[in-house]
Amino acid sequence: MNWSGLESLLSGVNKYSTAFGRIWLSMVFVFRVLVFVVAAQRVWGDESKDFVCNTRQPGCTNICYDHIFPISHIRLWALQLIFVTCPSMMVMAHVKFREGKDKKYEELHHGSHLYANPGKKRGGLWWTYLLSLVFKAGFDTAFLYILYRIYHGYDLPRLSKCSLDPCPNTVDCFISRPTEKKIFMVFMVVSSALCILMCICEMIYLIGKRISKLMRVRNNNDRIRFAEEHELTNMALPRSQYRRVDPTLTESQRSLNKIDKVREGGISTTL
Repeated sequence: MNWSGLESLLSGVNKYSTAFGRIWLSMVFVFRVLVFVVAAQRVWGDESKDFVCNTRQPGCTNICYDHIFPISHIRLWALQLIFVTCPSMMVMAHVKFREGKDKKYEELHHGSHLYANPGKKRGGLWWTYLLSLVFKAGFDTAFLYILYRIYHGYDLPRLSKCSLDPCPNTVDCFISRPTEKKIFMVFMVVSSALCILMCICEMIYLIGKRISKLMRVRNNNDRIRFAEEHELTNMALPRSQYRRVDPTLTESQRSLNKIDKVREGGISTTL
């Protein structure tokens, strides 16, 4: 299978991704695609040819091989890589749709743009990006579960027992290079788990960043509303209310001062 076309397509998604997304893309191509193309296909190339059972009964070896390997590791991993990388195409398709929409808007409105940056993760594109992360993590988790159920905990035993028809009795079957194949299988499982972790970290980062932005906008709106409802001129009290009373004055002197102020007020009004 030619993976260069898929690599060139996904490289375009890299400029719309966060730091976690770039790490995820690097892990997919370095630890999964390259290992799959360079090494894994050669390790499992003799999977059917070198599978041996200690019987000469026609059809027994084929039946036992189908029972022990319901689906080939190579084909299962190829499907997994295709399903995991396809959600990134959703982001590219959404960006291309925005660019086309912005171009039509620019032609109709004589140079003005509908989007300042079509690749900015805002509005619907933010939800598309988050949904692609959910799909990627979900597909990886589903394939890990399928591999776990089929091969009983990611194990490849050196000796397998088979008693299916048309085998005359319980026969012993042997897998070629089981230790090497198990190491590669564990490596692919760990790589998938790390990719799931990167997707979860990126989802937490996007949601946390969105919540903090909404909180900032809400705080700014509250400040503006508070400033409009409580003007500074209304909030400041007259200076006369902050005059201090001399504590050394007696009660009679305080009362005389009040009477003098009342008289002064009366004289001013009469004038």
